Amino acid sequence: MSDALINGLAGAGGGIIAQLLTYPLQTVNARQQTERDPSKPAFKDGAARQLYLVVKNEGWERLYGGLMPSLVGTATSQGVYYYFYQIFRNRAEAKALERSRRGLGDGSVGMLQSLTVAALSGCVNVLLTNPIWVAVTRMQTHRKANKQQSPQDLTCADDKALETYTAENTPYKTIDVFQELYKESGVLGFWKGVIPALIMVSNPAIQFMLYETLLKRLKKRRASNLKGADGLTALEIFLLGAVAKLGATVVTYPLLVVKARLQVKQRIDDDKRHRYKGTFDAFTKLVQHEGLTGMYKGMGTKIVQSVFASALLFMIKEELAKGARLLVTGNTSLVKKLPSKPSR
Repeated sequence: MSDALINGLAGAGGGIIAQLLTYPLQTVNARQQTERDPSKPAFKDGAARQLYLVVKNEGWERLYGGLMPSLVGTATSQGVYYYFYQIFRNRAEAKALERSRRGLGDGSVGMLQSLTVAALSGCVNVLLTNPIWVAVTRMQTHRKANKQQSPQDLTCADDKALETYTAENTPYKTIDVFQELYKESGVLGFWKGVIPALIMVSNPAIQFMLYETLLKRLKKRRASNLKGADGLTALEIFLLGAVAKLGATVVTYPLLVVKARLQVKQRIDDDKRHRYKGTFDAFTKLVQHEGLTGMYKGMGTKIVQSVFASALLFMIKEELAKGARLLVTGNTSLVKKLPSKPSR
């Protein structure tokens, strides 16, 4: 079994577990990012209050709306990302060694090369999995009518209101979202928000750059009594992953808000603030009508969710990869790891 495959499978497994544990926060965050009405709770309430309101008004199952496509997307994304990261990383290392033989450099992969490898892997991942995440965003932001409300509570004379009630209580499945997207924009509908998503590959790139920098410094500090990343505990990997993700999230969060706004179903009304023609238009209207606070709406929830999920991912992936290497080779130290591979 190749090292790329081991890391791909370990990344997929770690991603699924982290996703299951943090999914309710993702649902709340998606609603916070896409809500533009100041009178709605999602516009101003915190994550805890939002969790309570969703359970009270729509039922606890709405916290897991879109969970199945999200798990598929997470497994696919992590598997694709780590698989291509390992492939690109191996090529970068081979070139670094070749330069070293010619007297150029020390044979290690520099930070710029690591950043490039992570970015390329992220681009491949985005292009292959974007349709899944569009569906997840729409299912997370789909609201059921108040579970305490009944059709009799609505004015029957208002046909539009009755139609809205029916639509809100109709099961919203992945196939429904794909059909809706195709009806709206054809095949291009599956790649809504792909431009900010591609730009956001800088998030994992920054994350891994920070992670590897912190890891390298920690290993140098312990070089006298430990050998490589195998000497690090699961808790230390957890903390390194959390700090790295925190820094990356703060830098790239506005792109995440714009991506969610583009992927969610657009409102059909006369308010042009609610209709976006593209990435630049979304940025412009977001800043113009909601200011800097709009660009960072729900960031507190996202930081808690993404930092915890990322730290879990790093920790679980490393442990799964170690187990796989032990089964395959009988010696975990013989196989390189990703992305915490020591420089040669």
